[in-house]
Amino acid sequence: MTSTADSRSSAPAPGSVDPAPPLDPRHDPESTLWARPGPTPEQARADVAIAAALFGAGVLSLALGQAIGMFSDPAPLPLAVAMLALAVLPLAWRRVAPAPVMAIVAVAMIVAGELSVQETIILNIALFSAIYTVGAWERDRRRARWSRVAVIVIMFAWLVVSFFRAITDAPDMEGPGLGALSPFAAVLMQQLLVNVLYFAGAYWFGEHSYRAARQRALTVARTRELERQRDLLSRQAVTIERLRIARELHDSVAHHVSLIGIQAGAARVLLDSDVERARGQLADLESSARSAVSDLYSMLGTLRDEDAGPVVSAIRLTQITDLVAESQASGVVTELEEIGEPSAVSDVAQLALYRVCQEALTNVRKHGGTGTHAVVRLRWLEDAVELEVSDDGAGRSRGYAGGAQLGIAGMRERMAALGGSLEAGPRERRGFLVRARVPRDRTALDRGAQHRTSPERTSPGPGVPDTPQEESGRMAP
Repeated sequence: MTSTADSRSSAPAPGSVDPAPPLDPRHDPESTLWARPGPTPEQARADVAIAAALFGAGVLSLALGQAIGMFSDPAPLPLAVAMLALAVLPLAWRRVAPAPVMAIVAVAMIVAGELSVQETIILNIALFSAIYTVGAWERDRRRARWSRVAVIVIMFAWLVVSFFRAITDAPDMEGPGLGALSPFAAVLMQQLLVNVLYFAGAYWFGEHSYRAARQRALTVARTRELERQRDLLSRQAVTIERLRIARELHDSVAHHVSLIGIQAGAARVLLDSDVERARGQLADLESSARSAVSDLYSMLGTLRDEDAGPVVSAIRLTQITDLVAESQASGVVTELEEIGEPSAVSDVAQLALYRVCQEALTNVRKHGGTGTHAVVRLRWLEDAVELEVSDDGAGRSRGYAGGAQLGIAGMRERMAALGGSLEAGPRERRGFLVRARVPRDRTALDRGAQHRTSPERTSPGPGVPDTPQEESGRMAP
């Protein structure tokens, strides 16, 4: 009996697509062992109808042959009809058992020829159809090849024997001949040429039909695989979009909710002692709540609008000053330092750096404690933009190791998507540091797409350098 835990572990993950079941090599057109599927009921009924029609035409041709008097000593009519039936009616099963039907038709034709059955047209059509069908429908390709070769060799041997018989009793022909060829020899050469073309055509058309059927099966299989891959990509796109929305909700709503909690607590403490300051805290709380609701409406409105194009964020790096002000108002002493000359940065990079700053300051408020001092540094380097958020850990216990790892993972994903990097960990002396770096050149941004599929960079261990100089001699304030 399967346990509940086992059932849960075997369930497919959300957004995943069940892998395609392994194909039998005989059903896989990519495999050399592929075999053509058997005839459909419609094809089987068509074969029966064709065999019956050919038999009817054969009886009519036989009657006309007897009227013409093709042979001086023809087979009796009942025996001729029986031989015609033996050669033609098995074609009703030509696609079900190609090789046995071909053998029966070939034997019947030789016997009919030896008995001087006065019908040759339908018998030749039947043999051509039987040889063709073996090439087109026989699932065992080795049997298809050698059985046709055997029948063709036997038929040519019978043809040679018939030629020798004709030579011993050659009729007088009044034709001019062709050089050294007598009229009778020319007739024999003509018959040989006709038979070569006859058997070569039956063989080639059968092979061509089989290859065409395999190509059609291959096209169908590839179409199905493309549809499965398209479904897989669609589900993955939905999953990626869900993760993006979850990250946006975490970055935006968690920031506002944590700020609301701090402001509500401050207002409660000041309500009895300092009503004006409490009123100010409540006003800030109302503003934070409105901002959170506005962000939610904006995000949900984008999800509802199916016709909306790519959303370009209106958030700019200049709005980091608002984050610093909110952090300051919540009781955390926060400073902003901007180093270097600002220059153009893509909207996506500005949004990513803004969210990193928002998440880092939220973590400072949640885990920093009373008396924590935070510094936000925005560095404009020659080839990158670097954002650093650090705190002194004055209100944090010495054993703190970073807190919200989910938020750090989200920040790292944002930076990796832009070809950048993120470092987060305890500082060497005390406190916590988050440093995000985004390249400013387009080539590096393009490399971000390749970086998404690579393993995530592990978060740094204890003792993240406090300044860029300590890490690799990069530009410092």
